[in-house]
Formats: sequence, C-alpha cells, structure tokens
Amino acid sequence: MTANPIFEFSDREQRILKLLVDHYIKDGTPVGSKTLSRLPGIDISAASVRNVMGDLEHMGLLKSPHTSAGRIPTSAAFRVFVDQLLEVKKPDSDTVEHIRALLDPSLSDQALVKVASNYLSGFTKMAGMVTVPKREEKPLQQVEFLPLSDRRVLVILIISDTEIQNRIIHVERDYCKDELAEFARMLNTEHLGRSLAEVRDHMRSELQSTREYMDNTMQMMIDVAGQVFTAEDSDDENAMLVAGETNLMDHADLGDVSKLRELFDAFEQKRDIFHLLERCVAADGVQIFIGRESGYDALGECSVVTAPYEINGKLLGVIGVVGPKRMSYENVIPVVDVTSKLLGAALNLRS
Repeated sequence: MTANPIFEFSDREQRILKLLVDHYIKDGTPVGSKTLSRLPGIDISAASVRNVMGDLEHMGLLKSPHTSAGRIPTSAAFRVFVDQLLEVKKPDSDTVEHIRALLDPSLSDQALVKVASNYLSGFTKMAGMVTVPKREEKPLQQVEFLPLSDRRVLVILIISDTEIQNRIIHVERDYCKDELAEFARMLNTEHLGRSLAEVRDHMRSELQSTREYMDNTMQMMIDVAGQVFTAEDSDDENAMLVAGETNLMDHADLGDVSKLRELFDAFEQKRDIFHLLERCVAADGVQIFIGRESGYDALGECSVVTAPYEINGKLLGVIGVVGPKRMSYENVIPVVDVTSKLLGAALNLRS
C-alpha cells in the first residue's frame, strides 16, 4: 500500500468533512451545504459551509456526481476519515462473548475459519474472508500411502486428532501396498513431530543430493514423498474461505453489473484477494485498503478491512471483510479486530 498524502485542515474543515462523510455513509446520497448547515455542531451559514466544501473539493476530497448540487467523498476523503477523524469503540461484552462461543476450540481449523468468515459476513452484511492456517506450519503426526489405479497414490497426512488431510499424487510407476508401507514407515521414523515445512525442506535437500549413493528403496521413497512435501502451494482456492459474496449485490454503490461481475470473478478465482490478504499477515493490527490502494482493479469501488491472527505467537493467517467504500468503519473495524484475536485464541487452545 502506497503512502497516504498528508492533509492539513482547519478545525472547521475537519468538522464539516467528518459530518459529510458520516452523513454519506448513513444515507448514501450526495450531501448539500444546506443539509450540513442544519446538522448539530454546525454554527455557520449554508453559504459558509458551501465555501468550505469548495475548498475540500479543490483538495480532491469531495466530488459532485453528475449534475447533483450535493457532494460525495472521494477515496482520499475516506482515507482521511479513517486515519484522522474516526472514533472506533470496542465491541460490547455481549458481542465478544457471542463470537467467543461461536469459535469453539473443539472444531477443526477448517471449521473455525468457516465460522469466522460466516460471522463476519452476517454481522457486516458484506463478504467475510479468512485464510486457512498454513499446513506447512503444523507438526506431522503420521503419514500413510495407499495405492490407487493409473499411477496414483493417496496420501493421508495426520496432523492432529481432529485434522486429517488427504492428497492424491501422480507417480512415475505403480507401487504395491508393501512398498508404500515401507516408505511411510521410513518417513514416520525420521520426521515424526516435525512441521510440514521442515519435512519439505529435508525432502528438497534429499532430492538435490547425489542419488547414486542411495539404494533403490530410498530413491523410490524420496521420489514419492518428494511430490507430497516439495510441491509449491498451488491450492490458493482452498487456502481462503469466503462467505457472503452475494451480500455485495445489496449495496447500491456496487450496483453496476459489470463491476459486480468483475468482483465476483475475483472471488471465484480468489488468487488476487488471497494475495492481498497474504500481504497483511506480517502487518501489525488492522489494515484498511480503500479503493485502488489494494492494487487490484476489481476492488476499485471497495474497501477491505483485515487483521492477522496468531497461533502460538506466530502470525499464520488473516481475516477480513470486503464491502463498499461507504461502509460503517466504526463498526466493521472493531469486529474484525476482535474476531481475529478470538480466532487465534481458539486455535491456540487446539494446538
């Protein structure tokens, strides 16, 4: 995300800009000087308000849609609003306890992130997203191989009592059940308790070593296991859960059919949004991308609010919400923040 421009305002300009953005978020219609002059906290005439609005428009913070006499905030105005003018309050205790109860530590990782994304979608009436904890960070308890037809092998990775991952790999030749059982025995003996990342790095090292010094069994085991642990992560579509995409159709700001189609295509592909969330993993706390700050055209009319979550002190995933720029930031930001913390707490209890 690029650095945001610094604006210097008078108290009057700040007050009018905040009231205008608040009013626009609430009603979604252009705001005129007469409307603002009648709001509590404004003690100047409509003409004076109009002059201030003209100054704000000159700064690039307001614009006039079509021939309307009113003004609406630009992406830059929303950025100023979020960074300088917004007052964010913590969620009430009932909301926190409700989220905590939903995120039951007895659920699997996949189930927990699904609950989190569904909750964010339901609460905000927008699209909720959660990246799944990276597989490679989890310790391996056991691996099993089962032969399938057509030179395929079913790989069973036992991560914990509640999480078992299955993969199908393609191999150079058919292997019998006894051969695969021997491969599994060797892997389980050497790598029990290591993370998948550690197993992957070891397998890469073995694949690069001089194979002429290995016996045939070891070479075959390296060939089979190498496909399981050394393949680059290409299943982005399974690395992020999205809920409530159709909620975006209810927001007038995103009513343009072509824009919605582009946005739904991005959700369908998931890659762009997943990469955007991945950029937030190392970030400290809540991150907000407004309009094209995300770097993706499909999100040009949207805002994205994200927060990373931790497992045992490691930042392993991100949760977030996608919605129109005209979202209730004061409500969305704290609920994304607290949900990320409670999701991390639930996952910590499982580890």
